[in-house]
Amino acid sequence: MTNIIKKISTPRISLIFLLNMSSAGMADTTVSAEVSFIFNTLLFLICGFLVFFMAAGFAMLESGMVTSKSVSVICAKNIGLISISGIMFWMVGYNLAYGIPEGGYIGNFVPWSDTSRLETGYSDGSDWFFQMVFCATTVSICSGAMAERIKLWPFFLFAAILAGVIYPIVMGWQWGGGWLAEIGFSDFAGSTLVHSTGGAAALAGIILLGARSGRFDSKGNPKALQPFAASSIPLVTIGVFILWLGWFGFNGGSQLAWGGADAIGASNVVLITNLAAAAGCLGALFTTWIWYGKPNLPQTLNGALAGLVSITAGCGNMSAVGAIFAGLIGGIIVVFSIEFIEKKLKIDDAIGAASVHGVAGAWGTLVIGLWGIDADGGIGLFNGGGNDIYNSSIT
Repeated sequence: MTNIIKKISTPRISLIFLLNMSSAGMADTTVSAEVSFIFNTLLFLICGFLVFFMAAGFAMLESGMVTSKSVSVICAKNIGLISISGIMFWMVGYNLAYGIPEGGYIGNFVPWSDTSRLETGYSDGSDWFFQMVFCATTVSICSGAMAERIKLWPFFLFAAILAGVIYPIVMGWQWGGGWLAEIGFSDFAGSTLVHSTGGAAALAGIILLGARSGRFDSKGNPKALQPFAASSIPLVTIGVFILWLGWFGFNGGSQLAWGGADAIGASNVVLITNLAAAAGCLGALFTTWIWYGKPNLPQTLNGALAGLVSITAGCGNMSAVGAIFAGLIGGIIVVFSIEFIEKKLKIDDAIGAASVHGVAGAWGTLVIGLWGIDADGGIGLFNGGGNDIYNSSIT
């Protein structure tokens, strides 16, 4: 017996002990504070790692969409912005968002500090990391939109202001208990707070910078893609796959807990997210096929991202069918939005960020009022009825 015990490693013993604790807790319909603390902290960290990996997706997507001569600058911008976001969110951003008074507009300009306690249900450091990568994602949205027109240092200054001040204030209005939360605004994972904020910042930047030299003719009409042809469509495709994967952490982690019913909730959020992404992809694919006479791969890839953005606000209170329609319409909208911004407004958005994140982000928040499930579990359009777990409110 002694020899058998010696063969069992300490990690295995710890895992068995943890599972026994969890099983015992579930049998009593409760989970101990220690177990909840561990699982909730793991949720923030693992999902945060997935969202962090989205930085690679943005770098690949943007690098593939710009001309070959601009790839090095794009990569430098992406590694720089996530570093700047990390420091700025620690220095001032977190407390600007979470130091906000109830129903207020702005928090405190003080650095973050760890005050973890078992009673909070998770490690403060894991929460800080999870919120920081959301901040970095907001800044990443702007990088590609302004490609080939802005030098590194001005962009890094822009990134510092957006990550340290602008995004945290907007974020605090809802997630920090500010005025939007007080009036009942709903944004589960950030269609508006993250994506529309990033899309609006990107739009403001490209309007100020103007179009790339030679992008439009003397009459203001966009020229053919040459000499602005994408450097690598396979790289763009890889980037979208990475972003799609990271979105499971982005939305799933926004359940903010991982024990008991919350584990079911987080799983459903991932399922709903995937359905919307798939529908957005197909929506853009068939729209371009009909509108242009042939499928357009970059627009199809943007459609998948638009589907993801469209469900980000409602992934915690949307049925499966509702998610498919939300993503499908988002994928259709983004095709026409990109064309409208370029051809009608004469604005040069190198990767379509203002449409994918800004316009689809606004749609993602609005759709909650059309067929999302309300906080009391009420039934919305496309929501079925019954007790189907995918049609029930996640609380």
